[in-house]
Amino acid sequence: MIVKKFFLAVIAVLICQLGFAQKLTSYVDPFIGTGAVDGTSLSGSNFPGATVPFGFVQVSPDTDNEIFSPASGYNYNDKTIVGFSHTHLSGTGVADLFDVLLMPASGNLKWSPGDENKPGSGYRSAFSHQQETARPGYYQVNLLDYNINAELTATEHAGFHRYTFNGDGPARIMVDLDHSLSKKRDYWVCRILGAEIRKVDDHTIEGYRIITGWARMRRVYFHAKFSKPITNHEMAWGTHNIINKPVINGTDIVRAAFNFDVKKGEQVLVKVGLSSVSVNNARENLNSEIKGWDFDAVVKRADALWEKELSNIRIDAADAVKKIFYTGLYHLYIQPNNTADVNGEYQGSDMEVKKSLTKKHYSTFSLWDTYRAAHPMYTLLKPSKDAEFINSLIKQYESYGYLPIWQLWNDENYCMIGNHSIPVIVDAVVKGIKGFNLEKAYEAVKNSSLTDHPGSPFKYLHQYGYFPEELESQSVSKGLEIAFNDWCVAQFAKKLGKNDDYNFFMKRASYIKNIYDSKTGFFRGKNKDGKWLEPFHPLQYGGNGGNPYTEGNAWQYLWYVPHDIPGMIDLFGGREKFIIKLDEFFTTAGGEDAKNENASGFIGQYAHGNEPSHHTAYLYNYAGQPWKTQQRVAEIMDKFYTTDAAGYSGNEDCGQMSAWYIFSAMGFYPVNPANGVYDIGSPRLNKATIDLENGKQFTVVAHNAGGKNIYVQSVSLNGVAYNKNYILHSDILKGGRLVFEMGPSPSYGWAKKAISYK
Repeated sequence: MIVKKFFLAVIAVLICQLGFAQKLTSYVDPFIGTGAVDGTSLSGSNFPGATVPFGFVQVSPDTDNEIFSPASGYNYNDKTIVGFSHTHLSGTGVADLFDVLLMPASGNLKWSPGDENKPGSGYRSAFSHQQETARPGYYQVNLLDYNINAELTATEHAGFHRYTFNGDGPARIMVDLDHSLSKKRDYWVCRILGAEIRKVDDHTIEGYRIITGWARMRRVYFHAKFSKPITNHEMAWGTHNIINKPVINGTDIVRAAFNFDVKKGEQVLVKVGLSSVSVNNARENLNSEIKGWDFDAVVKRADALWEKELSNIRIDAADAVKKIFYTGLYHLYIQPNNTADVNGEYQGSDMEVKKSLTKKHYSTFSLWDTYRAAHPMYTLLKPSKDAEFINSLIKQYESYGYLPIWQLWNDENYCMIGNHSIPVIVDAVVKGIKGFNLEKAYEAVKNSSLTDHPGSPFKYLHQYGYFPEELESQSVSKGLEIAFNDWCVAQFAKKLGKNDDYNFFMKRASYIKNIYDSKTGFFRGKNKDGKWLEPFHPLQYGGNGGNPYTEGNAWQYLWYVPHDIPGMIDLFGGREKFIIKLDEFFTTAGGEDAKNENASGFIGQYAHGNEPSHHTAYLYNYAGQPWKTQQRVAEIMDKFYTTDAAGYSGNEDCGQMSAWYIFSAMGFYPVNPANGVYDIGSPRLNKATIDLENGKQFTVVAHNAGGKNIYVQSVSLNGVAYNKNYILHSDILKGGRLVFEMGPSPSYGWAKKAISYK
């Protein structure tokens, strides 16, 4: 009997160990965030295709030929695929990239270069989600019109395609260099400035395109090899078709169709290297990263890279929570992207070819979104990688004159407001992250806060003490966000003993008082004569110009003083009035007729689908009612994160929406994303263990977490009662164990003892 019990106990331990060892990539679902339930609301704008962590290439299906929305190129609600392009943005609000589209076809296809926009014509094919799969580093779909099974995988600089031709008739693969962001809208003036496809030999093609869109003057070079010989081919420029000639080039609709002698059930593999510098570099990238034709080995390698990247945080939670959590971590690590080729060369922000000695240079910085939680998450989970990002930000300053605002393929596109490279750098400085030059970093943040550049005309701030709306639109949002950046510069100056700079930037950060109207209780826009803009409607939304507020309204920007919350409470007239106003924020309905396309994920006027609201649920901590923070944070996680295609309440924005969930599910969040403080909320995970880069472990345990148990009953840190509403980054780095006891009702006793951060 004893032997039997021992045997059963050993089996139980082995089962637990096997369960714990389940691959983390198995919890990632790349279809989360790829399509709204009703086909109209925001859903995440993510793509399901193959990429590796922080890779240059993202090979994925596109469901429209000229893309505007969703910005990822793939809409889960669409019924047809037009092809597989090699570069994509994840979760952004604006589209771009979609470079070098390939599409296989078979049968008696009549290729018509001019009619591919029409459903059912050209080379578009129907597909079904029942015959489609995706996981980290791999994507597969059956193209129903041609009975072709298409599979995709990727390395850092290359895409790898495997097409199994199960239909009848000739097999061909189209290559389309016209496929892009929509050219039918004037907003980004997208057009092809030049393109070329060249047949090098019976197995090889290469070429380039120069395209301007959201990112200007992007140079995209490619080198592609086929596993089978090309039997014949047709090229097109505009409506002109050329048969079996070696090269085609032009500025409009440059495409080619390559034919292969393939029997039913046979495969054609294609590997495509990309570069932003030259065809030679694209060839070198491909030859370096995919040496043979073992597709499955490349899939396995991509999966291993993802497993390694995800593995320094392990959690215990319900499977649905694990799926949301690790898919979010996956989305967080898709970008920023290493734009340096294997030889270290990349195209800089000044259009000059640069060389990185580390062979790393990152771009795709959606900073207005990601400085809030995504970059703080990098400082916690990937601090060395964060230092690499910062070195890349500083490189733009050195060649361009100021730090990035929104950088795509190393091009500054000036999207959004403020300059939020500043808090990203200062956050790393505050947390003691090594790997970049402090004096050069300070020079960059200071000069980027003094040099007028698009979206930051500091001359008006110095002249008026605010931004007059008729001189600088989005004036309230810019005033508030630049004030936070100024506070960040001041903290950096203080650390380096630069007292005059500290005093200057702290004074400028206080200018937000000049746009606070005590009568209405809101931050409001002014004209240059000092008068408030009338009429004033706090529910009225602004977009990206023509209104004092950026992608939000007066309610959502009311709370944007993350660097001085006690001062904000005083501005409101004390804690009681602050709580009343915050309650009103979460319960005030209305304004539907005034909302814009960025407004989604509502609880009252709280809009989780866009970033200005992201920190506000945690503000109750500062006014002595942390149980309300716990209730709202739990509500947001429950309402706005799911495991289906509509898994996000708005654009995922390069990892920011995911980072909010990852932090909040662990039980804390960086309200001020540049001071090394994490505010406690309502943990969703039973357990999370972080393998810190310094070799230590930090574990968060939440007993009874989940379901109705959303309220913190008590907290301990390393076995000692913990009565703070926050935990410091420096405490986490020491390693240890943070334990929450959770329950279904508020614990007013712990709340009364809990100290908020000052």
